Amino acid sequence: MKLETPRLILNGINENQTEDILKIRSNPEVNKFVKRVSPKTNYDALQFILTIKERIQNKQTVYWGISLKDQPNLIGTICLWNFSEDRKTAEVGYELLPEYHRQGIMSEALKAVLDVGFNDLHLQEIVAITNKINENSKGLLVKHKFILLEGKKDEGFPDNIIFSLKRPAGNG
Repeated sequence: MKLETPRLILNGINENQTEDILKIRSNPEVNKFVKRVSPKTNYDALQFILTIKERIQNKQTVYWGISLKDQPNLIGTICLWNFSEDRKTAEVGYELLPEYHRQGIMSEALKAVLDVGFNDLHLQEIVAITNKINENSKGLLVKHKFILLEGKKDEGFPDNIIFSLKRPAGNG
């Protein structure tokens, strides 16, 4: 599912983007707030891409690579995943190379993905989990009207906080 915004192209990822995925997912700044095993080699990145493609086929995730319209390389990713059993709730996840932070890029991508989530996938709620000291991410979520769920815990990740955005009234 390809999306276009004024500055961005959001598109599925493929095996030709192994180096871009490696660059994004192994970046120390990107990983500062994310607890994951980051890829060390192109092979690791390729395995990640193949896993994502399988999860897309199984309808477990909707995943986009983010690139600027005037350059083909990926600068980030954004996804909807962790769908509830009734498919009314999903979690949004995103990452962006640090040199593109604070330019409104993720805000533009998130707006497009929220639109797909609520209008095409008919979600009732989109959840976002971020580290409590990740000010950029918290600011992005607040800007898009996500509400902090005070007291709600991300089991096993005590440094995380959870935000929620309900389907706008009159949207289905």
